[in-house]
Formats: sequence, structure tokens, C-alpha cells
Amino acid sequence: QVQLVESGGGLVQPGGSLKLSCTASGSIFSIYGMGWYRQAPGKQRELVAAIIYDSTNYADSVKGRFTISRDNAKNTVYLQMNSLKPEDTAVYYCNIVPPGSWGKGTLVTVSS
Repeated sequence: QVQLVESGGGLVQPGGSLKLSCTASGSIFSIYGMGWYRQAPGKQRELVAAIIYDSTNYADSVKGRFTISRDNAKNTVYLQMNSLKPEDTAVYYCNIVPPGSWGKGTLVTVSS
């Protein structure tokens, strides 16, 4: 079973950037497809970016602004977020695809 710890969230102004990291432990990280999910207040959790082997996919709402990547040697998956908008405000989680148990997530707040 994979254990996941997210980090890198914070408060950023609209138009700014953040890079989230997720470190995995407890299993063979490289065999899993990985994704970044988010849950905004009052909304359902959604998958915003996924990486399966070398293939990436993005939700339409973040396409062209977010980039998912992974470093299998470090058991880490990243989410580079650029041109952030207030509607990107959410708790961001990483997980395997399809998702297993959830970690605590990291809060991203986009506000002036």
C-alpha cells in the first residue's frame, strides 16, 4: 500500500505560481499511475492532472496552466501551477489512479 504526503500549498495572489510535491512510501511507486485531485469548499473532489507512465492528462479547467511530473527515483510527484486563479482555491491531494486512501492534502488559497 502507498502512503502519500502532500506539501507546498499556501497563499498566492492571482496570476502567481506554486509547486506542489507529493512523496510516496510503502510500495513500488513507479508502477502506479498518479494523480493530483482537488476539493474546493462545497464541491466534490475532482481529478485535475494525471500521469501514467509518460502520458499526462489534465482537466479542461487547468489545461495549459498546470503541469504534472514525477521523479520515480525520489518517489515524488509534482504539480507546477501557473497563472493561478481564485477558482483554483482548494485542498489538493495526490493519489494513485484510481484513488486509494486519502492523505491530508495541502491547502492552496488564491486571493489578493
